[in-house]
Amino acid sequence: MARIAGINIPMNKHVWIGLTHIFGVGRARARAACTGAGVNPHTKVKDLTESEVNAIRSADREVRGRG
Repeated sequence: MARIAGINIPMNKHVWIGLTHIFGVGRARARAACTGAGVNPHTKVKDLTESEVNAIRSADREVRGRG
């Protein structure tokens, strides 16, 4: 299960769609986090490796800011 920013991301969705479940992350920021992490936005969340999830976490922090 991928948990990013305290939110459980739905497993059967594409990564960029799953990231929009986080408050403050829309379509543009979700795609920016995926490209910043070097992850294909059309990959399913259940197919992510742990290193990809960690890369998305750090990219998400940079995209949203550290507030």
